[in-house]
Amino acid sequence: MSHSALLTRIRGEYLEMPGLRLTLAQAQRLCGVEPILCRRVLDALVEAKFLCVTTSGHYARLTTGRHPQPAKADLAAGLRALKAS
Repeated sequence: MSHSALLTRIRGEYLEMPGLRLTLAQAQRLCGVEPILCRRVLDALVEAKFLCVTTSGHYARLTTGRHPQPAKADLAAGLRALKAS
C-alpha cells in the first residue's frame, strides 16, 4: 500500500469512527502494513494536526472530546424588548 493510500485509509477510519483510539500496533494490524510505514503515516497525521498522541500512546483525533460550546443568548433581554415595543 502506498503512503498516500494509507494516509487516506487511516484518515477515513478516524472520520468514520468518532472516538477511535489506536496504538501503533493496532493501526498496523488494522491496515495490514509494515510498522515503519504505519508510523510515518500516523506521524504525518499528527504533524497535520489531524491526530494527536495521548499520554498512553494511543493515536486519537485531535478534536475528540472537544465539543464547542454554543453561544448563550440572553432570552430574558429578548422578551423585555418584545414587551417594550
